Amino acid sequence: MGGSGDAVAAEGLPERYRQRVLIDVIHDGEWIPDDFLTDGVGCPIEAGEIEPCYIAERDWGASLMAEQLTVALGLASYCRVNVARVLLDFGRFPGSTPRQANHLERFAINYPFSRRLSYLQKKDLLERFYDPISARFDELLEDILIKVAIHTYDRFNQSGTERPPVSIITRSIGYQTASELPVGLYDPLYPDILCEFTCHRILRDRISLTLEKANIAVEHNYPYCLPEGSLEVRFQVWAYFRYLRRAFESRHPETVEAPAYEMVWRMLQDTSLRRMESEVLRSYLHMYRRAPCGQDVIFAAAERAYEHISSFMRGQRPGMVDAYRFSPSRPSSLVIEVRKDIIHELDGAGRPLQPKVENVQRVAGKVAEAITTYLHEDRVHHPAAADELDRTDPWWMPPRK
Repeated sequence: MGGSGDAVAAEGLPERYRQRVLIDVIHDGEWIPDDFLTDGVGCPIEAGEIEPCYIAERDWGASLMAEQLTVALGLASYCRVNVARVLLDFGRFPGSTPRQANHLERFAINYPFSRRLSYLQKKDLLERFYDPISARFDELLEDILIKVAIHTYDRFNQSGTERPPVSIITRSIGYQTASELPVGLYDPLYPDILCEFTCHRILRDRISLTLEKANIAVEHNYPYCLPEGSLEVRFQVWAYFRYLRRAFESRHPETVEAPAYEMVWRMLQDTSLRRMESEVLRSYLHMYRRAPCGQDVIFAAAERAYEHISSFMRGQRPGMVDAYRFSPSRPSSLVIEVRKDIIHELDGAGRPLQPKVENVQRVAGKVAEAITTYLHEDRVHHPAAADELDRTDPWWMPPRK
């Protein structure tokens, strides 16, 4: 994962927020390590097999837009995943993508590599790249208030209708279609209502208003919503369970570092679904399977810890969930999609020929202006902000009345 962007001072961005805004690009990488250009039986994976998917899958221009937004905000850098999306998509859960999977049903290992690579190659790919990227994002997101992912999309829908220049994505597809998350992805303790929006709505609307006033048309959650495996949704789940942990441990300090509770918290925050021990505990708790041989006592203790945490949360709802849901200290994670032809002149295959620098600077400048205005004005004057913003711990939760 790499980054770029000069540390140019932005007068409007408050200094105290400089380390709390993260810009990232996960789909504009171009690197395919040589290890994965030969399949499981030693046959080369030819460029002709990869190139059409590589061109279609890459978010051409996203890094350029992110760099300009980084400069406009006065941040030191932005984050970029350098591995090509055609090989590995960090915006999905780990697994192999079937050939006919639609945009929102994919897994991290993309076609044609999902068909050509062996089991050991796929395992190696996830361990060498997916896991380190995940670990790095865990570090970077620890104290982030606003996470903005820059993506780019094609000019036209499959039907031939034109997409808007910009779309802001802030809702999970599960909530959009069924008003809840699909069963079995995240722990049932995560409140489905939190996937109604992954971003403070005032921030979303401030960005929309600022762009529209500059005659840059904007849509919301169009032409698709966030897949459940997206980093934006995973971050929301991870952040909520961190909030729950802090609230729980403030009432039950005797549980801090207790092994059974640690086991449960690790499971709850395993949003990339990569920990085997977490999968086993999930299975034990929710599928009522037997504990691994010789670990009955450990898993029974974890079950009691889980029930203790569940009881605490049930006793606090709906007040605790609503306080978190609308709090200005709840972290926002959003995707900003920009049409590829707004950023670049493109050839007939969809590859960039030359950047449209003025367009990039204009869109990035307006997004930066909106984020700055939100932090300067909207967040500070939020009705719930008076007490919270004075607290050194942004996750402070008032005692239950």
